Amino acid sequence: MTNKNHQINLVALKEDDKEQFILDNQEAFNYGALEEFGLLDDHFEEEGQIISRDTIEKAIDSGIAYRIIIDGEKVGGLVIKIEGNHGELELLFVSPNAHSKGIGYAAWREVEKMHPEVRVWETVTPYFEKRNIHFYVNRCGFHIVEFYNSHHPDPNEPIDENQDIDERNGEMFKFRKIMDK
Repeated sequence: MTNKNHQINLVALKEDDKEQFILDNQEAFNYGALEEFGLLDDHFEEEGQIISRDTIEKAIDSGIAYRIIIDGEKVGGLVIKIEGNHGELELLFVSPNAHSKGIGYAAWREVEKMHPEVRVWETVTPYFEKRNIHFYVNRCGFHIVEFYNSHHPDPNEPIDENQDIDERNGEMFKFRKIMDK
């Protein structure tokens, strides 16, 4: 798929690029949090990171990870899981210096083309990620179907009894997209 005269490719993540993929993902998510909250932020999963290494590694290990490549340059990445006709977008990130160029949308359209068997896609994003919410709803056609919070926790998230209720029930929107047949 082309994006403003550039070729977008999704390339399977290679083991020797896994560490950089994790760092690039953390940079992209940190950028969104810093943009929203500045340096005084208590939304980080582990010291200095909005999304923990463990979260990213689990997504990579249990899904299919791709690098988003334009003109030979790594500009982002994504991780998906496919089970029959159900797909989950675990992670999608674009490097901050490549934002607002249609890269994320082009990559998402490529995923849809690669997996025509998927009838329902789901994903989640933190409540404060306005850029992501706009992207999923207004660009990609997802609908918000749930809001996870301390009164309605995500049933897929493990509970750590050592955390207070607000820490262990991060506020997240769940999105769903039902594909046209």
